[in-house]
Amino acid sequence: MKILYLGNRLAKHGKTPTGIDFMVPRLRGLSYEVKAVSSKKNKVLRLLEMWTTIVKEWNTIDYILIDTYSTLNFWYAVTCAKLARRFSIPYVCILRGGDLPHRITKSRRRSDELFKNAHTNIGLSKYLVNTFQDLGYENITYIENTIELKNYSFQLKSLEYPKLLWVRSFSEIYNPQLAILILEEIKKDFPQAELCMVGPDKDGSLEKCKQLAKRKQLSVKFTGKLSKEEWIKLSKDYNLFINTTNFDNTPISVIEAMALGLPVISTNVGGLPFLIAHEKDGILVEKEQVAPFIREIKILVTHPERAYQLAAKARKKVEQFDWEVVKEKWKRVLQ
Repeated sequence: MKILYLGNRLAKHGKTPTGIDFMVPRLRGLSYEVKAVSSKKNKVLRLLEMWTTIVKEWNTIDYILIDTYSTLNFWYAVTCAKLARRFSIPYVCILRGGDLPHRITKSRRRSDELFKNAHTNIGLSKYLVNTFQDLGYENITYIENTIELKNYSFQLKSLEYPKLLWVRSFSEIYNPQLAILILEEIKKDFPQAELCMVGPDKDGSLEKCKQLAKRKQLSVKFTGKLSKEEWIKLSKDYNLFINTTNFDNTPISVIEAMALGLPVISTNVGGLPFLIAHEKDGILVEKEQVAPFIREIKILVTHPERAYQLAAKARKKVEQFDWEVVKEKWKRVLQ
C-alpha cells in the first residue's frame, strides 16, 4: 500500500517536529510505502509541492493522510482534499488543530466538503471527536496522539522548591508570557524557584518573553529548540510542568511530561480536560490567570505526596498512548 502524507515537515528549518515527523517512520515500520511532503519553508511553495505530488502520482496512491489544522494551514487540507476527490483517492484528515470547532463555524461549507467526504477523520482527542459528532460529522475515528513509551523513563521528583518546565513552540496562542508572570509571583514564596522554557520561536513570542523576563529582572532559562532526547534529559532537572495555552488539542509535550513523572498543571482548554482528570492525574486551572497556577504549585510543593500520586496515575494513563497500542488502530483505518 502506498500512502501520501501531507503536512508541515519543517523540523530541518528549526521548527518543532510535528505529527508527520513522528508518524512517517512508524508507518514505514508497518510496511507501508510512505511519501511525505512538504519540507518547503515558503508556504506557497509548500502548498504547490503538495498539489504537484498529488497530480503526478495520483494513480499510484492508495491513501492520502492530511494533517489538518485550524489556522491558515486549514486551506492546505481543503485544496489538497479537493484534488484527492478529483482523482478519486480516499483521504484521511488527521485533526491536529485545537481550534478546529471555531474554524468549522467560520468556514462551514468548506469544512463540510473537507470532512464529510473523507474516508474518515482521525480525532486525536476525545474533545475533537465529541465536538465533530455534535457538529454532524459521523465519519470520525478516535486514535490517541501517540509516543513511544519506552523512551520515557519515569522518575519521581524532589519538591524542595518549584523548578518549572515549559515546553512548546513560542506562539501567542500558547501564552508563553504567562509562565514568566507565574515565576515572578511564585518567587515571593519560593525565592529559589526556577523556570526553563524549551522550544523554537513561531511568531516573535520568544523575543517578547525574553524582554518581559528582562523587565521583571527574572532569570529564565531559554534553551531554544531541543531534540526530543535533549529535552527529555533536561527534564530530570525540573519537578513541575506548566502548560499555559489558550487553545489546544492533545499536546504531545503534556503526554510526554506525564510519562516522565512531571506533575502537570495546565489550563483547562480544548482537549486538556479530556487528557487530564483534574486532581487525579494532573491539575487544570483557568486560562490567562496567574493566581490559580500559584495556588496549585504551592499545594504540590508543600504536599509532595500529592504530587507523587498525580505523577504515578498520569504515567499509568499514558500507557494507552504508547505506539505499540495505538498502531493497531492505524492498521484498522488503513485496511
